Amino acid sequence: MRVANLGLRFLLELCALVALAYGGWLAGGPQFWQRILLAVLAPLAAALIWGRWVAPKSDRKLADPLRLVPEWVVFGAATAVLVVSGHPVLGAALAVLAAANRLVLWRLGSDTDGRVTG
Repeated sequence: MRVANLGLRFLLELCALVALAYGGWLAGGPQFWQRILLAVLAPLAAALIWGRWVAPKSDRKLADPLRLVPEWVVFGAATAVLVVSGHPVLGAALAVLAAANRLVLWRLGSDTDGRVTG
């Protein structure tokens, strides 16, 4: 069960990055280069946040429950992008699945990198 939820977690993280790239593309402006720039910078910013405070191998990984803050910044931004861009069902699905996945991992006593926490 833990491995399946960790796999789902990884897929949700990838979905959040894709949603942010999509939002960057839509918000990029009339010029092609502006769209490309924002489509790259939006998920890059999320990846930097994730890598610094959430990633399993980070040397500055935050402890629970404080780690929920950057997690929900990333997932919340991706959800908002989907809702605002006309995909509210996808946004809701991402938010609900991310929250449910995090809850299940917590109930299993697992950290987001698979380590048993308690």
